[in-house]
Amino acid sequence: MNDQTLRIESLRGQDIARHLDALAAMRCSVFREWPYLYAGSAAYEADYLKVYVDCPRALCVLVWDGPHCVGASTAIPLSEAPRDMQQPFIDAGMAIAQIDYFGESVLLPAYRGRGLGVRFFELREAHARELGLTECAFCAVERPPAHPLKPANHVPNDAFWQRRGYQRQARLRTSLSWPDIGESASSAKPMTFWMRTLA
Repeated sequence: MNDQTLRIESLRGQDIARHLDALAAMRCSVFREWPYLYAGSAAYEADYLKVYVDCPRALCVLVWDGPHCVGASTAIPLSEAPRDMQQPFIDAGMAIAQIDYFGESVLLPAYRGRGLGVRFFELREAHARELGLTECAFCAVERPPAHPLKPANHVPNDAFWQRRGYQRQARLRTSLSWPDIGESASSAKPMTFWMRTLA
């Protein structure tokens, strides 16, 4: 594995459909890990990712190592994101037309710690600026501290996000449903937003 073999590809709207399988596979692989514990399915992925394909202003960034997709990240104007992403901002009286919503940012374990996570943020923030948006937001799952599946050596991403200028917004919360590993049905998970105002 050599950094010089890595290639970053940015796709918009309908172009995302060309690599939808790679994006879905990355989500299913990485989100099986703590804290998401996501037991993914092709049907759920097809439904969830359709919003990006249908939005010309959506962005998908993929990282390739030769023919293999090893990382993925997405962004979409919040005004065109699913309603459960918009509602906390609407309830708080915020202008969703000025916010870019960041979806997943996922990398296979062997590719972490090499600056790709930072690059994902840089490219999505550039996407927001290109669209004339002034705020960036994403949400993260909240798990109980004593959850039985929490790894003893887990290091949360909070410090990394704070270094990128993002702050946790305790009043902006939503919930998303998916089946945890070992569950036969979806259950609601609390999600809290993080935000940054672009300079």
